[in-house]
Amino acid sequence: MTSTATGLVVVIAGPSGVGKGTVHRSVRARLPDSALSVSVTTRPPRPDEEDGVDYRFVDRPTFEAMVDRGDLLEWAEYTGNLYGTPRQPVLDLVARGRVVVLDIEVQGALQVKRRLPDALLVFLVPPSFEELERRLRGRGTEDDEAVAHRLRTARQEVAQQEAFDVVVVNDDLDRCVEEVLALIEEARRAAARS
Repeated sequence: MTSTATGLVVVIAGPSGVGKGTVHRSVRARLPDSALSVSVTTRPPRPDEEDGVDYRFVDRPTFEAMVDRGDLLEWAEYTGNLYGTPRQPVLDLVARGRVVVLDIEVQGALQVKRRLPDALLVFLVPPSFEELERRLRGRGTEDDEAVAHRLRTARQEVAQQEAFDVVVVNDDLDRCVEEVLALIEEARRAAARS
């Protein structure tokens, strides 16, 4: 894949359990000039997550102060927790020609597109809702009520996929990652020509 010096923000979004995190990590591992943007959240860390690496875990008053100061490129409330992307680190990385790949929820993705119209928005969908439910239950991190809530939310999010630049089915990880990488390269070439 040809590398260019054109910076780009890429948003990978989709319903909970679709594999955003896995696709995000795989794309970043294969894209040498990608850069990590660590999101901020008020939700507690999962057992395998590290503060400052997976997320910056903060309390609600700290998060709300960041919103009030305009420190966030986007933010959303999802299942009772707040999530956001710090603005300035993303803008600095793009200015240096880096590709910043964001793994965020649908509400946040649409905010990014309003603030950064040149961002590439990729919406991941599962092959079916039955598969999505299997993935959510397979995590083993939430009770039945939380899984049911995530599935209801997923149906609402999928209805918004038309607002994204492209929809990619995550039925095969390798194929999905290849497709996303090709879309990134195409967007960078287009940005370099303009």
